This record gives sequence, C-alpha cells and structure tokens, in this order.
Amino acid sequence: MDFNRLKETLKNEPAYRLKQAEELIFKQLIEDWSDAQGLPAGLRGKLKNDVPLAITAEAISSESKDAEKAVIVLADGIRIETVLMRHKGGPPAGEPRHHGGRNTVCVSSQAGCPMGCVFCATGKGGFKRNLTVSEIILQLLFFARRLKITNERVDNVVFMGMGEPFLNYDAVMEAVRLINSKNGFNIGARHISISTVGVVEGIEKLSEEPIQVNLAISLHAPNDALRSRIVPANNKYPIGNIMWAVYEYVKKTNRRVMFEYIMIDGVNDSDDNARELAALIKKRLSLKLAFVNLITYNPTGDFKPSSRDRVREFKEIIDRENVETTERHRFGREIKAACGQLANRSLSNNKQR
Repeated sequence: MDFNRLKETLKNEPAYRLKQAEELIFKQLIEDWSDAQGLPAGLRGKLKNDVPLAITAEAISSESKDAEKAVIVLADGIRIETVLMRHKGGPPAGEPRHHGGRNTVCVSSQAGCPMGCVFCATGKGGFKRNLTVSEIILQLLFFARRLKITNERVDNVVFMGMGEPFLNYDAVMEAVRLINSKNGFNIGARHISISTVGVVEGIEKLSEEPIQVNLAISLHAPNDALRSRIVPANNKYPIGNIMWAVYEYVKKTNRRVMFEYIMIDGVNDSDDNARELAALIKKRLSLKLAFVNLITYNPTGDFKPSSRDRVREFKEIIDRENVETTERHRFGREIKAACGQLANRSLSNNKQR
C-alpha cells in the first residue's frame, strides 16, 4: 500500500473521501476495498486496483505468546521485520483497560542497517535502502489488523527494529505524525519511542520537534574504547558528543531519556563497566530525566548473553549510585526476535496476507 498513491487516486474526488479512506484503513482496519461499503462501487474498484490493501507477510509466535514476529515482503521483494510484544497485566494507571494488557509494536526504519554493530544480526546482512513512510506504517497496520480479531489494539510503538531511524529522519518523523494523528492510529506521543545509536544530528533535530516522543540512546558501553569495538559508529559519534547532544536535548525539552544497554557476557558486563556507566550519566544529566534499560542479549551466534545473576549484580551497582535502572523482559528468544534474525532466513510458503 502506498499512501501517496492513495492521495493521487482520490485527488479528483470530494475532499471528504480521503478522510473516509483513512477511517477505513486506520480505524476499521479493512483488508480489502471490497469491504468499504461506504464508498461508491466504481471507486472501490479503482482503489482496489491502484492502492491494494493486502500485506504479504509471514508471522511466527513465541511459545509463551508474549511475542510475535513478522517478515513483511515489500513491493520490490525486500524483506523487513516487525515484532509485536505483549505485556501481561493492565495498562498504566489512568489509562483505559482492555483485553490482553498492553501491546507494543517494534518497527523497522530501514531495510538492513549501515551501522555495523557487531552483536546485531541486521548489521550482518548489510544495508539495502531506507523505508518509505508507507513501508513503516505497513508494519504497524499488520499487527493492528491481527489484534482487532481479539478486540485489542496497539498501545505503544518503538522504532527499535532494523535500521537507524535518524538516518531516515524525514520518513520516520512523517510516520510518527501519522501514528499520532487522530486521522491515523491516534497513539499518544508519549507512547512512541525512537532509538538511535547516537546520531547527533538526529538528536538535535528531534529537540526542535513539537511532538513529544521518547528518545532512547543505544549506548551499550560506558567508554569509547569498548564502545568502538562493538559499535563502529562510535568512531563518528563518540560518547562525549552523544552525551552533550543529549544534555542539550534534555535542557530544551525537559523530556526523559532512556539509555539502552545490551548485556553481553564477558564484554560489557563487569562491575567496573557498571560503575563507569553510572558515573557517565550522573556527570552529564539530571537523574530525574535519565534512566538505564538493561537488555538481556538475544544471541546471534558470536556472543552470549550475561547470566541472570550478572545482570542482577550489574543493576544493583547502578542502583546504588542512584541511577534509575530497569530490566527489559526478554521477548521471543525461541523465535529469534533479535533484529535481522528472521528476515535473513528464507520465507516459508505459509504466508499471511
């Protein structure tokens, strides 16, 4: 589906037709224009021909049903990944409760990734191209349709899939605005997060945006020597430059920033690493506006995840330094829910549309 083509198809129609089409796509979540009974038959046929709504994809679920991963096949045959993460329990206080707890969709912003992080399956596959706004939105639409069957909805969106969002800044932000729009998915800005490896120019641009999305920094190491070993982009965007950009971002926006830290056994999980990480954050930022999210590594073959005890001890050291620390629940290890693990495999014949 191509939203630009949708607008082109409807350009000679009354203005309300576009809003009507958006209602059908984003609210009613129709999968075929034949179901758009509010539109004239001739227009339904034209839309079916020019702007088909089918999404070609393969989806697999984890045994615990807490994660579902999909490979979506784009018009040019390129495969991209998206993941649905189901959080058990109800929504945060003050938000409406519905069946099944909260649902977060992790979307990709690029096909492949040029950043080359050594622990990431996506980076091993190389970079193909940026995704269009429509290709970003398709990922969310795929899971929104599936959740509708059980009377659920998408609650949160995180740009933490394949690719570096800030290297596709304009398309990502246009997608964010559509996700947030009342005519789109109507998901609150505080429920949308963008994760960057530390592209300083993108952090600076985001600080000027009126929409209050969340910023996450994929840090993964507390010093330049170690970070450059596992995150080659650190050579262009060293920690000092990133932390300065984050400091300016926080000063302008007064928004909280999350530092993501993948726990890799014997690489970045020592006691000294924990103390250095806490000191780095305390030196630069107000502790009310920064926190660390520890992520258990989802193995891709070259490294092993830190043990549960090591993660707990690492967290305790940072907590003692009064830096808020959370631990991300591990989703879908058995379905290889780490970025790039599924798209690099052959797509089976069992396709969902």
